[in-house]
Amino acid sequence: MAGGILNTPRSSLSPMKRDFLAAETFNGTFPWEPRFKAINGFDMHYIDEGSGEPIVCLHGMPTWGYLYREFITPLSAFNRVIVPDHMGFGKSDVPDDLPYTMAQHVENLTQLLLSLDLSDITLVMHDWGGPIGFGFAVDHPDLVKRLVILNTSVGVMKEGSKAWYDSIPNYDEFFGNMGTNVGQLLRLAIYHQERVTEDLIAAYAAPFPEPEYCAGPLAFPKDIPIGPGHQSTAAMQHVRDSLDVLADKPKIAIWGTQDIVFPPAAIDRWVRFYPDMAVHRIEDASHFLQEDAPAEIVEQIQAFCT
Repeated sequence: MAGGILNTPRSSLSPMKRDFLAAETFNGTFPWEPRFKAINGFDMHYIDEGSGEPIVCLHGMPTWGYLYREFITPLSAFNRVIVPDHMGFGKSDVPDDLPYTMAQHVENLTQLLLSLDLSDITLVMHDWGGPIGFGFAVDHPDLVKRLVILNTSVGVMKEGSKAWYDSIPNYDEFFGNMGTNVGQLLRLAIYHQERVTEDLIAAYAAPFPEPEYCAGPLAFPKDIPIGPGHQSTAAMQHVRDSLDVLADKPKIAIWGTQDIVFPPAAIDRWVRFYPDMAVHRIEDASHFLQEDAPAEIVEQIQAFCT
């Protein structure tokens, strides 16, 4: 049966747990039963709804599975929909004995998906969910059926390049207080500003009530590999060098063209990798396109999976 609650005891290895969020529905906007699986010594949270071929939706920084709340009900009418929270995000634990690196996140996702015994997977990947999802896919191409690419990129930046976060002063203070500051990122990266409500900000801030819960957002930006000596260069380069193993998989890019992080030029790089890939541009959507145009994206995914 798809996604039954596990009887595995909650891990005692991770000091920062979010039990206070486990049953939180955010005024009914995230009503699905929380599921936890012990992965690499911490409890990883995921939503598992519906039946049929699995669609796995992967979030990035600094979001969590809440980003896909408008996707779960319509997609689970015909598919099994799985929405994990990466380590340090959402309702997942914040372990202090694991590195917050791309390789670790890929390993966590891999262990989760293998433990769920999935095949014919459609991966929906956004932001850091792209490198993490592709990290799984290039090593397990036999388990992947389709790829949906949402405003993400795979690659190593040149030595000396400036990352997007370089414009943010007081890096540690800003990302180490994500509960206070997440609203600023939402306002920067959602096109339809009227959708950035206090309730929305509260839902994205909830996993980060204190600085000690912010290991995930504190680490993710600086894990963007720049140059050959970066800690995640090897993991990212492995994915980049292995993209051809997925060349025969059906794939679509769905892109918010107002993105300040991944502008439309990033689509051209994906098309160079995959010349036959379909591209659907959303002109009134920014980086968090799931917030700007959820119904349009769901419609595209449903048509793609039919």
